[in-house]
Amino acid sequence: MSAHQELAAALRELEAAMRATDQWRMARPEPTAFKSSLPFCTDTMDLPQWLRFVFIVRLEALVEAGAPMPAKCDVTPAVEAWLAQSGAGGVERLMLIQAVKTIDCLVTKK
Repeated sequence: MSAHQELAAALRELEAAMRATDQWRMARPEPTAFKSSLPFCTDTMDLPQWLRFVFIVRLEALVEAGAPMPAKCDVTPAVEAWLAQSGAGGVERLMLIQAVKTIDCLVTKK
């Protein structure tokens, strides 16, 4: 399996984890929300919105184009911090963290 195929599978796993933890169903942010200059659009979106409408979409486009992987992908700490603040339960935490950690590792070959 190619790196792009592995990443595509990992993105599907993240989507499945978000659906299973009720983090997938949400309104699309307003177009201005995507213009944020802060990491993870923290001033305009909550983290699940960013994961769904920015992170997954950008990486899916990369996969479809067969483009080079980013030099760095380190989203797991942001997910861990958001989950700690949101009071997410154990299974929910583990599902989302593991899905994002897999993507981080695939992209940066950790």
